[in-house]
Amino acid sequence: MFVPLLILIAALFGLGFLHPIWWVAAAVLVYGAAHHGRDRGGGQSYSGGSDLGDYRDYRDRRNRQDRWDRRYSRQNRARWRRQDRRDHEHR
Repeated sequence: MFVPLLILIAALFGLGFLHPIWWVAAAVLVYGAAHHGRDRGGGQSYSGGSDLGDYRDYRDRRNRQDRWDRRYSRQNRARWRRQDRRDHEHR
């Protein structure tokens, strides 16, 4: 869908040399495509409170990653030490 939209915008821009109203139509399409992309997660949303929601998502993701790191670093610490020792011995 993105490629036909670019072709349409380019055609409207080209037609703008015949009549300037086509430039307005092309600008409206560019504006609409840019805001549609933002609503789908492509950019910053201007709705109220979105920063708080973004921070909560970030914080939750960071906390999950921290729990994952702690869990598996504790379980595998002894194995990693053995592997490190073997690697140092073979050098």
